Amino acid sequence: MNDEIKKLIQHDMSDDCLVCRTQDIVAMALMPAAAAWEMANELPRFSLALQGAAGLLGAMLEEGVDRADIDAAISDLLDDIEAAIAEDRVMGGPPQGSA
Repeated sequence: MNDEIKKLIQHDMSDDCLVCRTQDIVAMALMPAAAAWEMANELPRFSLALQGAAGLLGAMLEEGVDRADIDAAISDLLDDIEAAIAEDRVMGGPPQGSA
């Protein structure tokens, strides 16, 4: 995986971590907005997540990012998400009010 992609998925443990800030924006703005758009347009649940993610990843491919780098990054991110879900379950679920 190239260094530019690594930078986008690896926490730097600073107060201004790029990954943490990006995850916060996704959780606070994009996820609730996608759910609302799906409901308002009578679309199946997660349809915007799948099609939106594919479209955004396609834009990366168009810009010349190697598919293997994208595949590796998505795999790492999904591994992190699965670990966080497992941790949340042990601790009694995600915080109240999370999308």
